Amino acid sequence: MSKTIKKIGVMTSGGDSPGMNAAIRSVVRTCAYHHIECVGIYRGYQGMIEGDFKAMNARSVKGIINKGGTILKSARSNEFRTPEGRKKAYDKLKEANIDALVTIGGDGTFTGAMIFNSEYNFPVMGIPGTIDNDIYGTSHTLGYDTALNTVVEVIDKIRDTASSHNRLFFVEVMGRDVGHIALNVGVGAGAEEILIPEEDLGLDRLLESLRRSKQSGKSSSIVVVAEGDKIGKNVFELKDYVDENMAEYETRVSVLGHMQRGGSPSCFDRVLASRMGVKAVESLLEGKSNFMVGLLNDKMVLTPLDQAIKGQSKINLELLRVSDIMTT
Repeated sequence: MSKTIKKIGVMTSGGDSPGMNAAIRSVVRTCAYHHIECVGIYRGYQGMIEGDFKAMNARSVKGIINKGGTILKSARSNEFRTPEGRKKAYDKLKEANIDALVTIGGDGTFTGAMIFNSEYNFPVMGIPGTIDNDIYGTSHTLGYDTALNTVVEVIDKIRDTASSHNRLFFVEVMGRDVGHIALNVGVGAGAEEILIPEEDLGLDRLLESLRRSKQSGKSSSIVVVAEGDKIGKNVFELKDYVDENMAEYETRVSVLGHMQRGGSPSCFDRVLASRMGVKAVESLLEGKSNFMVGLLNDKMVLTPLDQAIKGQSKINLELLRVSDIMTT
């Protein structure tokens, strides 16, 4: 064990995701297990600048493994983007005798940690927390599995209405510029069509697909649309286009929005968060820094932060083929 690290700070930053609290709990309890002090940093980098710290122990994190969101709160910090802001943050950390950081968040969080490490040689370790699953170096980010289950449940309910009224529903899901959520929930919920940024279906092919569905006897359809899909400017434009070209369909749009980021984390996310927290703390104690903890082939691995940020998560090509077959 490294003798230089006696106190570790843990923070959440960027968008919240289910499993963040379970990760905080894991970091705090791993510190307790190794007789290291742990400090919760509230409101991400902004809280770091302001010294918004609170000592945490194993009892501080009881009863949070099942809660969505983050007890440490999250906030954007324009000040941390400046050298002056980062200097203030460093001074506050040293003042509180904090020797290393575990940052839970996405690429913006990791970028901040990487810059901070390069300027002050301050040990940092990242845990990927985002429902979008758009971080390189891990097959699953915290919250992704929970979001999938949440969206499938909602689409199942939308299908009841679609079937009852012979309607076509466009359901927009989150994911920024990647289609992981849309592809998986589309297959899982039995959608008639899935629109993702990685595969430009095109408006004509969409109409052709919907016409085939109609001719095969389907009286209702669900089309899952990733928010970053490039076919139309937005999901409402897609609806208008279908309205103009397929009068036989009564169309509706459902934008699921931030409900996808809430809720109690799934068992998978709770276990993943627990594993990632242990790996993050123990890696710091082994003298490692500037890495992100990830899951690959069911093993905990470390990926350099710059690779995690710059690398691109790949869409599952086998699942893409499965979706094509399933929507026949």
